[in-house]
Amino acid sequence: MAVMNVNPTRMQLTDLKKKLVTARRGHKLLKDKRDELMRQFLELVRENKELRKTVEDAIKRANKHMALACADMSDESLDVALMMPSQKMSLDLQEKNIMSVMVPKYDMKFKTADKGDIYSYGFGFTSGDLDGAIKDFADIMPLMLRLAETEKTCQLLASEIEKTRRRVNALEHVMIPDYEDTIKYITMKLEEAERSNITRLLKIKDMMLQQTYNYETI
Repeated sequence: MAVMNVNPTRMQLTDLKKKLVTARRGHKLLKDKRDELMRQFLELVRENKELRKTVEDAIKRANKHMALACADMSDESLDVALMMPSQKMSLDLQEKNIMSVMVPKYDMKFKTADKGDIYSYGFGFTSGDLDGAIKDFADIMPLMLRLAETEKTCQLLASEIEKTRRRVNALEHVMIPDYEDTIKYITMKLEEAERSNITRLLKIKDMMLQQTYNYETI
């Protein structure tokens, strides 16, 4: 590691020791944050994998029902049946904090609580497969929103993990070693200066004894 370009003084030594303590504390906190982010990230990745499989299977079933409905009904009848939906959905976007990372939280709200309102047509002139397709798509919607939520959260957590990892590495491999080497360098310089000062004082003492008492040192 490199020694920092500082003056080797006691004041600078004290300042660097304080910075070293702060850097070590920050390093520990960042490592704890990185580990907790990784734990939550891996949990979300597993949930995301299961959700994606569930959603893809549900979409396949819904598309199968819709394909059968299209084969059983004319295009005009299908258009009329789906022309005027009676149910409406709104999406409330909020945020929650995960280890200082703001991630999205989707809240789905319907116009009415009646589950039968998803059907905007009478059952007398439509195919049962259309009913199944509508029901499948309605059931998929909350899962799709949760999937979107987890995927976006995973992206944000992955970005934060990478930033935190870089900070941890910078502290661990650059800043802390530089502080330690600089502190060792300043300590060595101060000890060297102190030894030189003692030697100089002893020399002055010998000179004074020689001048005063005509005393000669061996």
